[in-house]
Amino acid sequence: VPGYGDSPPAEMVVTVQGRVAFLDHVLQELGMRRPVLVSPSMSGRFALPFLLARGDRLAGFVAIAPVGTKDYAAEQYRRVQTPTLILYGDRDASLGPQALQSLRHLPGHRVAVVPDAGHACYLDKPEDFHRALLGFLRQLK
Repeated sequence: VPGYGDSPPAEMVVTVQGRVAFLDHVLQELGMRRPVLVSPSMSGRFALPFLLARGDRLAGFVAIAPVGTKDYAAEQYRRVQTPTLILYGDRDASLGPQALQSLRHLPGHRVAVVPDAGHACYLDKPEDFHRALLGFLRQLK
């Protein structure tokens, strides 16, 4: 993701609209039609605005304690029709519950809490994480 880790910053992703356009471009370049977008932590800055603006282009959305959930109103979330899995570790005391509080307004959501896992629940308990993820993916159309 531009501007995170060792990647150089990019002017395009400074605005919300730019981040939506960037992610849209990546998905188009990869030739992906109706993918499931998986959004852990910092990727929420890209994935959440994309979900709200272009959620109809997604087959599903997996929110793994993403940042930025408080940036949007309940009414904005209520308009999204994308099936969503809200996933977090039960030891994630901040971002997991915060994401749930905001994302619970998505009409087509389910929740999976990974026991004995922290913020990076996919690293702490990969088998439990994958079980929840695969269960969600199997129920998508």
